[in-house]
Amino acid sequence: MRGWWREISGLVLPGVCEGCGVPRTGLCAGCAGALAGGGARAGRVRPAPEPAGLPVVHAAVPYEGAVRELLIAHKERGALGLAGALGGALARAVEAAVGGARERPLLLVPVPSSRRSVRARGHDPTRRVALAAAGRLRRAGAPARVVPVLRQRRAVADQAGLGARGRWANVAGALEVVPGGGRLLAAGRVVLVDDLMTTGATLAEAARALGAVHPPFTSGAVGRFRSDSTQHEFEQRVAAVIASSPASFEINRNSSETWIVAGGER
Repeated sequence: MRGWWREISGLVLPGVCEGCGVPRTGLCAGCAGALAGGGARAGRVRPAPEPAGLPVVHAAVPYEGAVRELLIAHKERGALGLAGALGGALARAVEAAVGGARERPLLLVPVPSSRRSVRARGHDPTRRVALAAAGRLRRAGAPARVVPVLRQRRAVADQAGLGARGRWANVAGALEVVPGGGRLLAAGRVVLVDDLMTTGATLAEAARALGAVHPPFTSGAVGRFRSDSTQHEFEQRVAAVIASSPASFEINRNSSETWIVAGGER
């Protein structure tokens, strides 16, 4: 209910930019530009250390400044009006992840929030942004839809304050695909989506869960190899996020520092 009340009150009360506090606007031009990344293409991101099984991940923008404030406002403060702008950023990351391929439908699989988190927040932020991103992609001519086939099979602890190894242990084996989900995933190009990547632990676990029912073999894939005289086609598992720590972008990989940010992966 908190998110819906915020939406209703925003219609009758003066608002401020959720990114910088400028009055009478939910999203000022400057913060919108930061979220758009100045028109730059989304970049490949890789945490250090990198967890086993992490898909190839692309992020639209670094997690800092106004972007950080906007993500927290949407997720934790129920600023639902930001979903469209955040969805646009996620759509850019999806396009970079798939390399412009549009011959098959894009199936955006959001990393699920726990039921407890959804109740506390009043909404599922990742699913909401994924729906907005799918809409942006369709308007741009790319067939896309959200396929929410992942769910939590057990409770996990709050990730805040945990280091990389702690986060990996916390989410290991925590996700599964709903019954019948594998059939749905066979209908197109699967792209894991989330709002933020920090250590990569959650995305690696999501990829593992998908792989249990949907091995990355397909009739419309990007690479091929031969085994036992039989030709197979291989489709690399990919993921897209709105933001990731600045140090994880490949252009900044010379830094040896590992970034763990507040409000990160669940």
